[in-house]
Amino acid sequence: MNSALYREFLAEREEILKHKWIESEKAGYDIGFERALLDWIVKHRANWRKSRRQSAP
Repeated sequence: MNSALYREFLAEREEILKHKWIESEKAGYDIGFERALLDWIVKHRANWRKSRRQSAP
Protein backbone atom coordinates (compact mmCIF):
# COMPACT_ATOMS: atom_id res chain seq x y z
CA MET A 1 0.00 0.00 0.00
CA ASN A 2 3.01 2.31 0.17
CA SER A 3 4.12 1.74 -3.39
CA ALA A 4 4.89 4.74 -5.57
CA LEU A 5 2.09 3.76 -7.93
CA TYR A 6 -0.47 3.66 -5.11
CA ARG A 7 0.69 7.02 -3.74
CA GLU A 8 0.37 8.49 -7.25
CA PHE A 9 -3.13 7.04 -7.54
CA LEU A 10 -4.15 8.61 -4.21
CA ALA A 11 -2.73 12.00 -5.20
CA GLU A 12 -4.56 11.92 -8.53
CA ARG A 13 -7.80 10.86 -6.86
CA GLU A 14 -7.49 13.77 -4.42
CA GLU A 15 -7.13 16.21 -7.33
CA ILE A 16 -10.19 14.74 -9.04
CA LEU A 17 -12.23 15.10 -5.85
CA LYS A 18 -11.13 18.74 -5.53
CA HIS A 19 -12.13 19.32 -9.15
CA LYS A 20 -15.49 17.65 -8.49
CA TRP A 21 -16.15 19.96 -5.56
CA ILE A 22 -15.17 23.11 -7.46
CA GLU A 23 -17.20 22.24 -10.55
CA SER A 24 -20.19 21.13 -8.46
CA GLU A 25 -20.12 24.47 -6.64
CA LYS A 26 -20.08 26.30 -9.98
CA ALA A 27 -22.95 24.20 -11.34
CA GLY A 28 -25.01 24.43 -8.16
CA TYR A 29 -25.39 20.65 -7.87
CA ASP A 30 -23.25 17.54 -7.49
CA ILE A 31 -21.85 16.77 -10.94
CA GLY A 32 -20.80 13.26 -9.92
CA PHE A 33 -17.43 11.56 -9.86
CA GLU A 34 -17.50 10.23 -13.43
CA ARG A 35 -18.19 13.63 -15.00
CA ALA A 36 -15.53 15.25 -12.78
CA LEU A 37 -13.05 12.51 -13.68
CA LEU A 38 -13.54 12.89 -17.42
CA ASP A 39 -13.45 16.68 -17.24
CA TRP A 40 -10.27 16.65 -15.11
CA ILE A 41 -8.54 14.17 -17.44
CA VAL A 42 -9.30 16.28 -20.50
CA LYS A 43 -8.49 19.66 -18.94
CA HIS A 44 -5.88 19.11 -16.23
CA ARG A 45 -4.25 15.67 -16.08
CA ALA A 46 -1.35 16.28 -18.48
CA ASN A 47 -0.27 19.51 -16.77
CA TRP A 48 -0.74 18.00 -13.31
CA ARG A 49 1.48 15.03 -14.17
CA LYS A 50 4.09 17.27 -15.77
CA SER A 51 4.15 19.47 -12.69
CA ARG A 52 4.51 16.45 -10.38
CA ARG A 53 7.41 15.09 -12.42
CA GLN A 54 9.21 18.44 -12.32
CA SER A 55 8.80 18.82 -8.56
CA ALA A 56 9.80 15.23 -7.73
CA PRO A 57 13.19 14.93 -5.99
